[in-house]
Formats: sequence, C-alpha cells, structure tokens
Amino acid sequence: MSKIKINMSVDHFSIHQPWASHMITKCVEATLRAQNVTFPCEINVLITNNKGIQAINLASRGIDSPTDVLSFPMFELTAGEVPEDWETFVDPETGLCPLGDMAISLEKAAAQAKEFGHSLRREVGYLTIHSMLHLLGYDHLDEGPQKAAMRQREEAIAASIPGVRR
Repeated sequence: MSKIKINMSVDHFSIHQPWASHMITKCVEATLRAQNVTFPCEINVLITNNKGIQAINLASRGIDSPTDVLSFPMFELTAGEVPEDWETFVDPETGLCPLGDMAISLEKAAAQAKEFGHSLRREVGYLTIHSMLHLLGYDHLDEGPQKAAMRQREEAIAASIPGVRR
C-alpha cells in the first residue's frame, strides 16, 4: 500500500481516547486496501463529541442536531471505481491525493454502541469505514440499491478487521 497520511485531531469538546486514533487508522487503511486504493493519499479526521459535531452539522448541512459521523469528500468519485489517473487529483505541494475530511462524535458512537449491543471500538471502526466509503464515492441517499451496496462493502471491510468484525 502507498503512503497514507492521516491528520488526526481532537477538538476541545472531546476527551482524547488513544485507542480511538489506533482504531481509526486501522479502519482507514483496511478500507483503502479493500477498495484497491494504491496511490498516496491524505485524510483529515476530527474526533469530537455531540456538541462539536452538532456545530459542524449545522454549519455544513443546516441540521441543528448531533450525528455520529460526517464526511466531506474532496472529489466526486464513482463508488467502487478507482480513477485511472490519480495524478490529476494529487496536491503538487504534498504529492498526496486529499480524499477529504471526516468528523466522528465519540459521544454519539458510545450511545449507538450501547443501543446496538457492541463495543465502542467496533462502533468507531464501523463509522470510520462508513465515512471512508463516502470519501470514495459511496452514498446511501436512497433506501434501495445505493444503500445496500454501501452496507455490503461496510460489512465486508469490517469483517477483515479484528475488533470491528461481528
């Protein structure tokens, strides 16, 4: 696998959990590998809580409520297809392709982990995979084929990662 730069930050709203950075990194790498992304790339990740993600959700989507994860792809990619010429996407200053940004609320992830009956580590891992697939062109705007394809990829990738697989 090519170089991956993950710019991880924890906002002032959230308590840093060292395991979270490790799990996020593992899931970013596994998703890129599973999607055959072999070019050098960069991803920005913000770890926050409900207050922080609610502010981002309001500013970016006009929705004044917390959510689990937000994804901001840098490019409009086609799900499941790796562009043939990534050179056109590369930042000449870094030599990396900036895939985009994600923000994860550990507070929301903890509530969902409890609701779904699994660990917080698994939930953070699954949300990271979900967000990475958004950065790579997947979406779930419909309740049909798009959502089904995305869920299938999420589950397949999660199954390859200890601590995230069911």
